[in-house]
Amino acid sequence: MDLVIGPLDLPAHVDEALEVQAVAFGLGPDEVAVRRQIVLRHMTYPGARALGATVGGTLVGFVYGMPNDRTHWWSTVVEPYLRAQGRDHWLDDSFVITELHVHPAHQNRGIGRSLITTITDGAAEPRSILSAIDTESPARALYRSLGYQDLARQVLFPSAPKPYAVMGAPLPLRRR
Repeated sequence: MDLVIGPLDLPAHVDEALEVQAVAFGLGPDEVAVRRQIVLRHMTYPGARALGATVGGTLVGFVYGMPNDRTHWWSTVVEPYLRAQGRDHWLDDSFVITELHVHPAHQNRGIGRSLITTITDGAAEPRSILSAIDTESPARALYRSLGYQDLARQVLFPSAPKPYAVMGAPLPLRRR
């Protein structure tokens, strides 16, 4: 496997990335169209950056994130849940993992782990936060193995069919 992980010009490769996300996350064309606009907007935020994983020149995974800003939509949704747990300070001085997806045909090969550790290794912030569907899953197991812990659970995002958990970890992330 000729896996290459490196910087990704996400706006230039947004359709390839969203194709990976659609397969990995089970998104339909309407959801992909909405997410396309969100990704393009996110990549204009200060400090936003992305990494891609390619095999044979084909994008098989990606991650992107940015320094958290309490005025961003995601933060405004999760803040009351974190505050109720006495953990809203996690929203300050944190690098948020906005999306991390690996094509199912390439999962369980360490690609997601490499993507998230590489992007957070470059973060100036002392900690990282993210949200994941609040169910036991390979993704949540990966995050736990890296040192992420649950900060709030049963977080409801408008129009999301399932509740999410907000997780946080000190940086650098734990290695195996």
